[in-house]
Amino acid sequence: MSEYITRVLLVEDEEVARKTLSFYLNTIFDEVVVASDGQEGIDFYKKSVKDNQVFDLVLTDIKMPNKDGIEMIDEILEIDENQRFIIVSAHKNEEDLLKLINLRVLGYFVKPLNVDNMMEMLTKAKEELLESKQGVDDEDAPIELNKTYTYKKSRNLLYKDGLSVKLSKKESQILEVLMRNLGEVVSVEKFKEEVWNDLSTNDSAFRTVMKRLKDKIIDDDFIISQKGYGYIIELPYHGN
Repeated sequence: MSEYITRVLLVEDEEVARKTLSFYLNTIFDEVVVASDGQEGIDFYKKSVKDNQVFDLVLTDIKMPNKDGIEMIDEILEIDENQRFIIVSAHKNEEDLLKLINLRVLGYFVKPLNVDNMMEMLTKAKEELLESKQGVDDEDAPIELNKTYTYKKSRNLLYKDGLSVKLSKKESQILEVLMRNLGEVVSVEKFKEEVWNDLSTNDSAFRTVMKRLKDKIIDDDFIISQKGYGYIIELPYHGN
């Protein structure tokens, strides 16, 4: 596997905690981007996505000016539902924890920071991250479909101008089948077999989902219908 560069976004409004966390994060991860509140954090996150980069981990406080951590996390999950987080807060507030139960939160630091516990959790988070990256280096590079859309195989996510496109489960599965067969015509029967696991699925059920998918990319559609044969995404776009 080629060397993977680990990136972390740190979002913390308290200067002392921000400097402390930044110092220790930089001893473990390759690149650390620092934001001083939730609004600055989401701005950095969106810019990173636009630049076709990812943050492997977002470490954030909860109570912050301009935009709090919960609001920022919600916005990030709209962009990438698989994003990993670690929370740092002055209080282990039960109400906040309940909100975080269904999110991809790896851990929770309580201020004042315990350096040993923090380093142990951060080291473990990096190990899990690198383990999950084994064998997906090539898949993690975004595939440029046209001037508007890119696709990441490792996460089966479609991006429009750097922001993820919300797809239903079936729409996402149809897109995944097309991307696995990039440059080849995929028959309706193959979609039925791989998405519905049932060749007897009604044609109209498939066509309804396909139409919904194509409606979401109508401004720069890259899925080509081959009448009587099926559908194809042609080989990656190489524009300027």
